[in-house]
Amino acid sequence: PWITKSILDTLDRFCAKATFFSVGRMALAYPAMVKEVIARGHTLGAHTHTHPLNIARLKSDRAIDEIERGFAAISLAAGQPIAPFFRFPGLSDSPRLLDHLQKRRIAAFTVDVVSDDSFIGDANRLAKLTLSRIEARQGGIVLFHDIKASTAKALPQILSELHKRGYKVVHIRPTMPVVPVARYEAELAPRLAKSTSPSAGAKAELMPFYGTTGPEPVKHSSLAGAESAVASPDAEPGGRTSFGAERSMGEQQNITVLTPAPRERLAALQRASRAEREKGQGSRTAPRRGASGKPAQSSTVNGWAVEVRPSGR
Repeated sequence: PWITKSILDTLDRFCAKATFFSVGRMALAYPAMVKEVIARGHTLGAHTHTHPLNIARLKSDRAIDEIERGFAAISLAAGQPIAPFFRFPGLSDSPRLLDHLQKRRIAAFTVDVVSDDSFIGDANRLAKLTLSRIEARQGGIVLFHDIKASTAKALPQILSELHKRGYKVVHIRPTMPVVPVARYEAELAPRLAKSTSPSAGAKAELMPFYGTTGPEPVKHSSLAGAESAVASPDAEPGGRTSFGAERSMGEQQNITVLTPAPRERLAALQRASRAEREKGQGSRTAPRRGASGKPAQSSTVNGWAVEVRPSGR
């Protein structure tokens, strides 16, 4: 949580709001940090309860329990409902789990740019690599881990450089929260009570906790289940959107649906990545800068997860 707080401070300095995908077990261990993430205006989704990288290979009951227990734990730690946003550990989804999420009206998120902050300890190298992948992709969702010291050190440089290059960080919010499965509350409440007890001295076991950079909220879009926010580098400070004040309704972004087919999307990204490597470019994916200055056209696929593409200045 001490690294997460540093990242929250950096996001505040850049008037940026992010989407965090928390692990339920960590949320119960550090409920104060969960509440702080929400109090600072960020979106909070779920990333399972114990972060099983083999979730796609688990039996259906066990895998669904991981998903639902995670949402219940995070909601309990937050003391309020959270976003119906979910990211699979290692992007390891399956048709049956995607079907479960769709029935529960939970959006599954993929990523466009992987920063590789789990493997890069040097902040300057991390910033350089992330920016190069963002430029190569010209748009998308960027993945960071908020428990990595290198991420905390690199983030100011990354946000500053994105601003200079004309990128606008955006924030995705839901119009409706997820409704946790009630039976988990009684089971998880004692674990939360133990974490919040004044006598709780033992440190909880740390586990990966995923988040994507993004900023700020704005007004409702026309897409069911999501609300978008846009940052304006030219706006006056003090507004709700990243790098400045809110835009007028006429300048807000439309949203483009990315899922409900993250497996197909991931396969396409992997094919593109292989093609780039064959050309000697070796770059991956990232947040997008508008070329025409016009918002991206919105579309819908069963009300699932969305990408918000910033327009050009």
